[in-house]
Amino acid sequence: MLKIIDKYILKRYLTTFSVMLLMFIPIGIVIDVSEKVNKMIENKVPFKEIASYYVDFTIYFANLLFPIFLFLSIIWFTSKLANNTEIIAILSSGISFTRFMRPYIIGAVIVSVFALVMGIFFVPKASEGFKNFRYMYLIGGGRSEMRDDSDVYRQISEDEYIYVSNFNTVSKIAFNFTLEKFKKGELVYKINADRLKWNEKDSTYSMYNYKKRKVGELNDTFEMAEKKDTVFNFDIEDLTPVVYIAETLPYDELLDFIEKEKARGSTNINRYLVVLYKKFSIPVAAFILTIIAVAVSSMKRRGGMGMNLAIGIVLAFAFVFLDKIFGVLAEKSAAPPIIAVWVPNIVFGILAIYLLRNAKR
Repeated sequence: MLKIIDKYILKRYLTTFSVMLLMFIPIGIVIDVSEKVNKMIENKVPFKEIASYYVDFTIYFANLLFPIFLFLSIIWFTSKLANNTEIIAILSSGISFTRFMRPYIIGAVIVSVFALVMGIFFVPKASEGFKNFRYMYLIGGGRSEMRDDSDVYRQISEDEYIYVSNFNTVSKIAFNFTLEKFKKGELVYKINADRLKWNEKDSTYSMYNYKKRKVGELNDTFEMAEKKDTVFNFDIEDLTPVVYIAETLPYDELLDFIEKEKARGSTNINRYLVVLYKKFSIPVAAFILTIIAVAVSSMKRRGGMGMNLAIGIVLAFAFVFLDKIFGVLAEKSAAPPIIAVWVPNIVFGILAIYLLRNAKR
């Protein structure tokens, strides 16, 4: 059962966090509008598209800066409690610091569950709308920059591999196409073509300057043609998925997509795994940041609330900085994504334990 003190602190916890979001999101929208308005006018973006973009922007922005908003809101209201000597009165009445932390932990559970649900169900859809709008109307290359479309190497089945040096997403043409078929580790045949064109009308492919080498026991056989139409067991769109596709997929679809990309030998697999693991690391961060915020702001300081806020801002941005650094490290290097994603939580978890012990004293 929640006591009066629990309800009082929990109400302040959730109310301050909500107000912090409601304060900063409009500021973020105003700044974004001021930066993008000329581009929107230049590209004659329909108002409906703009309105939809800012709905998605609100969800995307709130999820992106969730740790900072949570951390600063806890420091803000806890510092006010400390400056008003309310925390001293609570602890002097015989309540232990651990018991004092209970409503904060309950608040962290509520916020974590909310962040987890948003990350699994709502943020992917908002990310899709947000990213699509930016690439379609605001970024120079438009659709061409939405895909990592050079030097594409894919495993399309258990023993078939394809390669293209470049893929044009508008004309649906791949260049320097190669397909290799293996059996028990030995090459069966190899197909080459200068160009591979997708024919949407009948779902076939046209290969230009086609060459096929079939490996025999004694002699190889060769087949050539200026043009050859055929059917393959892959969709040309699968050659180069949108670079941010993992961010736009709900949890179950993301799992299926990652398994599919692993089978194809995708070079972007670490990027997709980072997105997956962050769906769980961010909610856990709510607990860690809550403990740190309470430990930092629960005592009166000579600098008052300003000093607590200054410490909070430094720690919050340090967390975001670590999160971004190790996220990029996981995407661009051989570092295991699951370790890189959880490093900020581990580092700040150790810091939380240290600060909590000192606060109890």
